[in-house]
Amino acid sequence: MEIFNIVSAFGLSASAGLNAYIPLLVISLLAKFTDLIKLNAPWDAMTSWWIIGTLIFLLIIEVLADKIPEVNHVNDVVQSFVRPTAGAIVFAASASSITHVNAVLAILAGLFVAGSVSSVKSLVIRPAVTATTGGAGNVPVSIAEDITSTTASVLSIVVPVIAACLLILITAVVIIKLFRKKSAKIRNKKADKY
Repeated sequence: MEIFNIVSAFGLSASAGLNAYIPLLVISLLAKFTDLIKLNAPWDAMTSWWIIGTLIFLLIIEVLADKIPEVNHVNDVVQSFVRPTAGAIVFAASASSITHVNAVLAILAGLFVAGSVSSVKSLVIRPAVTATTGGAGNVPVSIAEDITSTTASVLSIVVPVIAACLLILITAVVIIKLFRKKSAKIRNKKADKY
């Protein structure tokens, strides 16, 4: 069962790279109302109504800010620091039931996974969407990110193996699309020379 906890932790921290508050809220609610996840101290504080209420408030602000042109760029800069932190928290909280995983290692893994996803989102995907659609594609992409983050968060806890496969599939699709786009640019540059 420990491998499922690790897969779950990776899935949750990856989804935090898309939206910081969704996996935090999913963990809090599922730990509060179900037996699907058990949070050990000090992470069990996430089941407090104050924490849940704060997460709902922050999620509403983040979702709205990410859908407003011009504000979404400022939000992305701010969230670039929040997402890796959230990834570290969800990784450490979900992996806390594994007794022999060092807490510092769990936090670093969460920071790395969420930070990587967040960096690809902020530095590659969003600028490409803005450049190719004149900003019109940012809202649909933001909605897709929120849906993906929610789905990955729930699956990471309920069915961690499926969540891992989903995250690998999404990552592969993004890499293939980026590779094809880069290849097309190179071919176009070569064709322009002749």
